[in-house]
Amino acid sequence: MDQNAAPETAQLMEQILYEVKRVVVGQDRFLERVMVAMLAQGHLLVEGVPGLAKTLTVKTLASVVQGRFKRIQFTPDLVPADLVGTRIYNQKTGDFSTSLGPVFANLLLADEINRAPAKVQSALLEVMQERQVTIAGESHKVPSPFLVMATQNPIETEGTYPLPEAQVDRFMMKVMVDYPTDEEEYVIVERVTGPAVQVNAVATTDQLAVLQAQCRQVYVDPSLVQYAVKLVSATRTPEKHGLKDVARFITFGASPRATIGLVEGARALAMLRGRSYALPEDMTDLVPDVLRHRVVLSYEGLSEGLSSDSLIARIMKHIAPPARPLEHEKRAA
Repeated sequence: MDQNAAPETAQLMEQILYEVKRVVVGQDRFLERVMVAMLAQGHLLVEGVPGLAKTLTVKTLASVVQGRFKRIQFTPDLVPADLVGTRIYNQKTGDFSTSLGPVFANLLLADEINRAPAKVQSALLEVMQERQVTIAGESHKVPSPFLVMATQNPIETEGTYPLPEAQVDRFMMKVMVDYPTDEEEYVIVERVTGPAVQVNAVATTDQLAVLQAQCRQVYVDPSLVQYAVKLVSATRTPEKHGLKDVARFITFGASPRATIGLVEGARALAMLRGRSYALPEDMTDLVPDVLRHRVVLSYEGLSEGLSSDSLIARIMKHIAPPARPLEHEKRAA
């Protein structure tokens, strides 16, 4: 990515965020993670209680970038065809036609994804990884760019189905959304009870595709890639990294998708911050979000009341980010 183009790109991203924040109050960290996932072509798993503007955020973002938005309310009676589509027989012509489902959108909101059984959740596996859907042996590409944001309600667990590990691993990040502050809630009430705010479209899906291509050109130093590899490796074999006390609390560690997510996420965050190169803080800021849903705790860890976040914090404390000058800094000197 050209260093001269970085400020212009950051300015466009700032305009997009400005328009979204005209509707969505607070939730700065959540909004930043949504933008990171969009630039890095990843998917987002969001956990938070109802009423925290999760749906509003994605719907507003779709309007700002002039993308197609679809929302699927996951319920126990859904079938895979309700998501991806199906073949329909026309009695008049005697032919079959394909009816495409709601996954054919730029921004797809899978609301309360754990309310549907595994056979429905698995319908998203192909489209999240391959960006295509296969119906009756025929493949159909979804629009580009394509982002899935799935939500989970942490309060109510009755009648829910845990997400399979293969499904969870396809989400680049898991973000925890908390309640707004008193000041933010006051502004929320004012906006909701006042005149409706109309957002302006400041970008197109074509521009967004260009931004995604530019994001892949952001420079990541080899030492940062090595740092990501060490962090992820430490979740699988903690004892090899001098973390014997952590090993008994982890059953399964993160997959290589986590390492890729850390690198791609660092690129996107650096781009949002107006740089054509990633710094260690770009990666360390994202480590908990990328790893928390991929680290499976053992029974011993659960019985002691530990969380994946606390174990990730221990690993990050033990494995320091690269302190030596990065290659781009050497060249500048």
